[in-house]
Amino acid sequence: MLPTKQFCPPAQKFAQCILLAATFAISAPALSAEDSSAASQDSPLARLHDFTSRASELALQAIGMLGIHYKLGGNSPDAGLDCSGLVRYVFLQAWGKTLPRTSEEISRVGKQVEDQDLRPGDLVFYNTLKRGFSHVGIYLGDNKFIHSPSTGGQVRIESMDLIYWKNRFNGARRIDAPEPQ
Repeated sequence: MLPTKQFCPPAQKFAQCILLAATFAISAPALSAEDSSAASQDSPLARLHDFTSRASELALQAIGMLGIHYKLGGNSPDAGLDCSGLVRYVFLQAWGKTLPRTSEEISRVGKQVEDQDLRPGDLVFYNTLKRGFSHVGIYLGDNKFIHSPSTGGQVRIESMDLIYWKNRFNGARRIDAPEPQ
C-alpha cells in the first residue's frame, strides 16, 4: 500500500495502475533498437516504454506525495507543499533538477507542449488566481494530473476533464530528462 494519509478510490486505482506499469517496465527487458523501431509510436508497448523511460521516476516520486497537506510556500513533505513546491521537490528528488520557485517562473522553463501531445511528466499550468500560470501540476497520463491544490487540501490526482480545470488550463511545458550516466 502507498504511504498516504487519505485516498479517494479512483485515485487509488489510478495510482495502483501506474505502479503496476512501472513495476512491469522495470522487470521487463529493455526494448532493442529493432523492437523500438518496429513498434509504432502509438502502440501500447511503445507508450509503456515512453512512460518508463521518461517519467517513471517523476510519476512514482509524485505519487509518493499523495496525501501530503498543502502549505503556502511549502517546499518539503514534512512541512507541507504548495503546487510549485510539489513540482520542485519531485523534479529534484527524481532527476536532481532544480526548478524555479513559483509556478509562473516554472512556466518559462523547458519547451511548450500542445495539450494533445502531453506525456507523463509534463507540467500542466492553470489560471486559478485570476492570473495566468498561477497553478502547476504534473501530468500522469490518461488526462490526469497530480498537484497540491489549495489551503486545507492535500496532494491529489485529478482529471483534466473536469470543467473547473478545462476552463482554467493555460498550457503545458516539457522539461527534458537528464542524460543517463
